Amino acid sequence: MPGIDECLLEVMRLPGARGASVVDWTSGLALGTIGESPNGDHEATAAETAEVARMTAEQPAFAHLIADSGAQHPGHAPSTPVEDVIVTTHDGYHMLRFVETAFDSSVFLHLWLDRSEGNLALARMRLGELAERLVLA
Repeated sequence: MPGIDECLLEVMRLPGARGASVVDWTSGLALGTIGESPNGDHEATAAETAEVARMTAEQPAFAHLIADSGAQHPGHAPSTPVEDVIVTTHDGYHMLRFVETAFDSSVFLHLWLDRSEGNLALARMRLGELAERLVLA
């Protein structure tokens, strides 16, 4: 089970990966970063992507799934029903993959992927696998 640094190194092995981070979406803080940042500042990028993650996870359009999640896992704190968010730009993709944790589940992986070199489907599958295995200590 990889920790944050190992997880980020694996993410950067994806074709077209330009930068990645593990972010706490409630605080907007980067827990780990690697590679480039779209705006040259990993902390600013973490805060900006956390805003997108927070807005997505807290929207009523997705809230109806939270009750179902709690019923499936009695005694388990419900997490966000959103698995990931993909933002497409003219030259890249930004993927935010929510990470299930034993505590408050307020962490996500952010991958910045070059549009011409990356494979969005592969990146989504690999981020999902890494998010399941990620160990947050």
